[in-house]
Amino acid sequence: MKIALIAHDKKKNDIVQFSTAYKSILEEHELYATGTTGLRITEATGLKITRCQSGPLGGDQEIGAMIARNEMDTVIFFRDPLTAQPHEPDVSALIRLCDVYAIPLATNMGTAEILIHGLDRGDLKWRKVLHQRREEEADEGR
Repeated sequence: MKIALIAHDKKKNDIVQFSTAYKSILEEHELYATGTTGLRITEATGLKITRCQSGPLGGDQEIGAMIARNEMDTVIFFRDPLTAQPHEPDVSALIRLCDVYAIPLATNMGTAEILIHGLDRGDLKWRKVLHQRREEEADEGR
């Protein structure tokens, strides 16, 4: 599964703590993150992460494009709801894309823990089935 890890500045310590606690689960998956968040997680955990740009520099949009192409399976985005973000329209667009494409999204530690445990149990296997169907449809169309 492809997992995006994103955190606003005041939530970066939380996502590092989360990634450290769930390293054994996360290392079984393909990880993506916005710039600084990915760097911080990699430095703390040694997890292999494909890093996009920083959120304000387009990283949120890069991950959003992956969602729109069905290339992302879940998003863990620790948002800071109490601080205005200069790239708030990008944040809103990313959340909207998760809703449009039915991508599981956690925006806080509590929901992220439920999502990661579900991922570990295999509750998101339907995403693999969806990928297989789309590949078959693409093959039929060729």
